[in-house]
Amino acid sequence: MTMSDKRAGVLYIVATPIGNLQDISARALEVLKAVSLIAAEDTRHSRKLLAHYGVATALQSVHEHNERDVTERLVQKLLAGVDVALVSDAGTPLISDPGFHLVRSARQAGIRVVPVPGPSALIAALSVAGLPTDRFVFEGFLPSRQVARRQRLQRLAAETATLVFYESSHRIAACLADMVECLGGSREATLARELTKTFETVLTGTLDELLAQLQADSHQQKGEFVVMLQGAAPRDPAAIDTASEQVLAVLLSELPLKQAAALAARITGLSKNVLYEQGLKLKDKR
Repeated sequence: MTMSDKRAGVLYIVATPIGNLQDISARALEVLKAVSLIAAEDTRHSRKLLAHYGVATALQSVHEHNERDVTERLVQKLLAGVDVALVSDAGTPLISDPGFHLVRSARQAGIRVVPVPGPSALIAALSVAGLPTDRFVFEGFLPSRQVARRQRLQRLAAETATLVFYESSHRIAACLADMVECLGGSREATLARELTKTFETVLTGTLDELLAQLQADSHQQKGEFVVMLQGAAPRDPAAIDTASEQVLAVLLSELPLKQAAALAARITGLSKNVLYEQGLKLKDKR
């Protein structure tokens, strides 16, 4: 048999518990025992899980700082027939965790990539949030610097889908304060902390209420967080914002109403008929 006849290995993307070790699936354990190598975000962390279940498979460190460097070596192993499992410290790999470059390179090399689904803090939190889940936007971690964080939140202010973020203990209070500032304190929200762990809590209320609870109880600022916000109210298609009205007013000063409304519709994306009606009101005010 020539080298070209050899079967390429399989890259398994294996979800692991986010807290409670019993949440690992039987299939995940079977795969972790069967592969030749486990690529782990933190080998020290993963070794505890593997030892708990008697998994003795060799470990290779793959984290955000070395992923690009080790990816080529792992792809070569896979092409040579070695089966590899990718795990993160907790939950599903690639969801705000390393693995993108490895998976992308493996697929480009024609290697089979197989998901072994299981725990995910994102999905676990949404399932208990009491917020709409038919549409949601996952933003991962917001920027650590306040200016950049507020800019991102302001860009999301009009999003109508449920918003989901991850946050750390040392930034959670500042994050909620910025959400109040940029999105309004009355926005409904759910704060899930330490999911599946001993001190799991799920708090619901307005952003103002949740921020007050955290400020009153320092224990609620410890751990790992999923922050979920109700989306903005859908925009009334007949409503005209100030900027669009200003565009229409400028065009009306130079063009007949019909032409001004048609051009304003092309510029703003609003309904030509709605803009025409607004143009009539503007002309009446003159």
